Amino acid sequence: MRETELPAPGPKAARRPDPEPPAPGGVLWTISGDIRALLMLPAAFTMQVAHPAIGAGVDEHSVFRTDPWGRGERSLRSVQLWVYGGERAAEEGRRVRRLHKEIQGVDTRGRRYHSLDPACYSWVHATGFPIYLYAGRYLLRPFTPAQERQLYREWLQVGRILGLHDRDMPQSIEEYWVYYRRMLAEEIEPTKVARELVATDGPLPRPEGGSLPVRLLLRLTWPVLRAAFLRFRAFVTVGYMPPEARAAIGLEWSPAQERALRRFSTAVRLLVPLLPERLRYLPIAREARARRRAGAP
Repeated sequence: MRETELPAPGPKAARRPDPEPPAPGGVLWTISGDIRALLMLPAAFTMQVAHPAIGAGVDEHSVFRTDPWGRGERSLRSVQLWVYGGERAAEEGRRVRRLHKEIQGVDTRGRRYHSLDPACYSWVHATGFPIYLYAGRYLLRPFTPAQERQLYREWLQVGRILGLHDRDMPQSIEEYWVYYRRMLAEEIEPTKVARELVATDGPLPRPEGGSLPVRLLLRLTWPVLRAAFLRFRAFVTVGYMPPEARAAIGLEWSPAQERALRRFSTAVRLLVPLLPERLRYLPIAREARARRRAGAP
């Protein structure tokens, strides 16, 4: 009996290349590793959780109440890798998606949600852009129209690293503002988690890291430090949030607070550029800048 001939195997399908992070020397490369970015993150996170589905997911699945310091450190590292991670950026994006794969439930409006649903996932990503623009006016300098467009193009690149498709994101800055206004009008609300993040009298575990003397000092002074930190967190969270987002979440902001924010921001804007690089830039950004100077990939 003649043996059946099998067709020759075709060429193995080529794997789609990983999306690349924003180019060195761009707008994001310049600003997202600067320590002033730390003052912007609370406003972005609060805008994210003001979405009913995202707020429900964080309320039910996050450790932000029991381990806020560890969660903040991990989130900051992730954000830095998206911009400065080089080949590690795409893998970090895949890790983030794996982490959120099982997060689902029912939001505050009774709707089923999944954290990777583009309607939710896109908003988490989208909040960074208006925060950079608005807070940057205080802490950096106003962006030119060309820089705004470049920043948005780079933010789209970061979205691709996170696994968002182009169809899930507004592809132009004009489309973005239409989307942004619609989200504020139709979706954003003062969720439970958003209210907690601007509260000045809630619980907050003390940090557990550091040397023994530091831990002992924190144990003794934490009641005072906790109260001061919560007031400061609320101040920068609401202050660096665009006014239209504040209104959508129901956050109050007085003229006196605005004057205090301008004084504080001016001091930060003048002081930070005088710092040595090891103090001005976050660790992953600092390492990436050193590699670039050395000509390493």
